[in-house]
Amino acid sequence: MKKQTIALTLALSTLVGGMASAQQKQAPKKETTPFVWEGANLYFLMTDRFNDDNNQKEIYFDRTKTPGKLRGFEGGNLKGITQKIEEGYFTKLGINAIWMTPIVENIHEGVDEGTGLSYGFHGYWAKDWTALDPNFGTKEDLADLVKKAHAKGIRIVLDGVINHTGPVTEKDAVWPPDWVRTGPQCDYKNFVGTTECTLVANLPDVLTESEKEVALPPFLIKKWKKEGRYEKEIASLDAFFKRTGYPRAPKYYIIKWLTDYIVEFGIDGYRADTVKHTDEKVWAAFQKECLYAFEVWKKNNPTKVLDNNPFYTIAEVYNYGISGGQDFDFGDKKINYFQNGFNNMINFEFKWDAKNDYESIFSKYSSKLNNELKGYSVLNYLSSHDDGAPFDPKREKTIESSTKLLLSPGISQVYYGDESGRSLVIEGTQGDATLRSFMNWGAIKTNPETQKTLAHWQKLGQFRRNHPSVGAGVHQKIAEAPYVFSRQYTKGNYNDQVVVALDVKTGKKEIPVGSIFKNGTTVRDAYSNQTAKVKNGKVIIDSNFTFVLLEAKK
Repeated sequence: MKKQTIALTLALSTLVGGMASAQQKQAPKKETTPFVWEGANLYFLMTDRFNDDNNQKEIYFDRTKTPGKLRGFEGGNLKGITQKIEEGYFTKLGINAIWMTPIVENIHEGVDEGTGLSYGFHGYWAKDWTALDPNFGTKEDLADLVKKAHAKGIRIVLDGVINHTGPVTEKDAVWPPDWVRTGPQCDYKNFVGTTECTLVANLPDVLTESEKEVALPPFLIKKWKKEGRYEKEIASLDAFFKRTGYPRAPKYYIIKWLTDYIVEFGIDGYRADTVKHTDEKVWAAFQKECLYAFEVWKKNNPTKVLDNNPFYTIAEVYNYGISGGQDFDFGDKKINYFQNGFNNMINFEFKWDAKNDYESIFSKYSSKLNNELKGYSVLNYLSSHDDGAPFDPKREKTIESSTKLLLSPGISQVYYGDESGRSLVIEGTQGDATLRSFMNWGAIKTNPETQKTLAHWQKLGQFRRNHPSVGAGVHQKIAEAPYVFSRQYTKGNYNDQVVVALDVKTGKKEIPVGSIFKNGTTVRDAYSNQTAKVKNGKVIIDSNFTFVLLEAKK
């Protein structure tokens, strides 16, 4: 990875050098609290299921067949997300990064994979990577969303698929045989049985291991010509392959198409889908081009640059767990994806660790992230769009869920509706559709219990957002009973430290602060909004809450 980094640095030297004078004239906007990816509070939403800006539920591409329950488009769109950004929903929740499911144009027809007719509402069945699906919105909508999010200090993470195209239908042609394989299906017994195969029947697998030059699919050429952009797309492809020297192999076309969204819109990160189903070299090339594209965007938009963070990449390597360290084991082969293109990997282990006590979770994660995973991070979650065994399927532990998720080291992934108890058990659905109901805005407006749950998520979320030490710092237990711990984060001249007490008694409580806050320091409890002075290494907080979140009063 060090060699790759050096090579990339050299490759970018001219570009970055050219940026220097521009950045001196227009420095990145300063944020009160620096944004630290490793401690981010990330909101994951399904674009079609979060919010509809006009409640019209438009239909495009004649997608008029009756789908299985929750297997068709429900109307959520980019404008709906922007609406909630502007309303301050994410800000109140302490969110500083949003990841949404893919928004590229998906196949036009529906297919039945054994769970009822389904359209590509989820976005993972790409037909044309260069276009947005009108069901999600337009490129103008995406530009506005990124602009409005950045104005509130929220980063945008898109979802990128390189592994496969969408299924084949009467309306959606199969890509040429030098682009994809249509069999065999994966048996997951070893590396080859996981990478050189199709995930399921009728899901063509891109030949990502190939370096062979291929022509564009005839259907795509015909489509672009009909839309009046063929010459523009060809010129852009020619420029990309001339600059990079890559052969015109399938993976490089798709990498080009995905990184165009960085150059054009200034998105901040990519979550990469089905990573373990391709050769790892694909992702090293992907990250290289992402970093380049982000620097191009910064050069072209010096007044819009938020900070000096590089582009961020997150890997979905199904069943990777933090206990594996930097490696994922295929049985016959181990792959280090961190050193092949990724800053972060989704941690499928967290939902199991969440069954343990606070200290067991926090100390384990702090140790892992500050030692063998130092310089990288993991994305922790308790429910998701395709995990049929969430931590709290019946939504009976919403407070416990937020406390463990939002206070654990690593990036926290709040799946839409975690904060509002959106049901994960929907009668009449088949398979993962039960996890994908529309956001329960009605309950947020009218249900007192939902509002109480949301308030807790908001308090912890804002505390995490305001303090990089919560997710990216070093954990230290201060006391066993009541349970009190500290987090400390230092980078350059920036220092952040907090003290947290959990499951304490209501009323007056005495909280030891260890060596974090000196005697005489005025601290604020971010949960009750009370202030107190440290005396004899302790503070006294009198509140009706069982949580105490201590920070130095500014």
